[in-house]
Amino acid sequence: MSLPALPHIMIEPLVRAALLEDIGRSGDLTTDAIVPVGRRATTLVVARQPGTVAGLDLARLAFQLIDPAIETHVAHDDGAVVGSGDVIATLSGPARGILTAERVALNFLCRLSGIATATASVVAAVQDYKAKIVCTRKTTPGLRAIEKYAVRVGGGSNHRFGLDDAVLIKDNHVAIAGGVTEALKRAKSCVGHLVKIELEVDTLDQLREALDQGVDAVLLDNMNPDTLREAVALVAGRAVTEASGRITPATAPSVASTGVDLISIGWLTHSVGILDIGLDFKTEASA
Repeated sequence: MSLPALPHIMIEPLVRAALLEDIGRSGDLTTDAIVPVGRRATTLVVARQPGTVAGLDLARLAFQLIDPAIETHVAHDDGAVVGSGDVIATLSGPARGILTAERVALNFLCRLSGIATATASVVAAVQDYKAKIVCTRKTTPGLRAIEKYAVRVGGGSNHRFGLDDAVLIKDNHVAIAGGVTEALKRAKSCVGHLVKIELEVDTLDQLREALDQGVDAVLLDNMNPDTLREAVALVAGRAVTEASGRITPATAPSVASTGVDLISIGWLTHSVGILDIGLDFKTEASA
């Protein structure tokens, strides 16, 4: 089943803000000076390297907001795996509008495709195990919804979208509360019955204490595979187990082999590289 697209009402403000930032106070000085008003063009959106496509709706909207006469014909939808040189989409319409929207459109497309590609690589690395790959809140400010969408496109799942999704008790919360037991008691006394509670633990002793108190999920932070395996055995299905801490595609299989339910990876959204995608002009003609 294909992943549902993000609603237009969610992405339009992001694309509009990015275009306004780029256009500034005077518009596209270069294009307006060089390209005649009546010039039309056909251009190709081309992958420069292999990867997973994500962000086409944002790219398409960037062109449409600049000039509704620009038509986009998609060859590979979000989630498609493309090779170097593959044509992702074809644009046709006023050349001025295509050039003005080009950078913003590609910024979204390259960034989100990079996230989807990186996610897909880790998902593939753990395909023989039950563990799901999840992202974190370490996202670009203002772009969390679309970056988490890109993770889903790459085959991953989402952790919390924000602080109001669920309770996640971290080490600093535990320190301020005075311990695991007190932190869990305070959390349980303050949230509704539908709110899940997860606790970050650094040691097996903390894990035992959390299990005695009852918890929905445990974040097993920076544990090696042997310790993770012991932690999973201690939990014995009583809570969701999540491994976290500097996990890469190379180390993910050993982490997944311990039997954890989730593997959370912050770099999928905070420091992943783009997928190189470019725009090639093929034809030009007067209106």
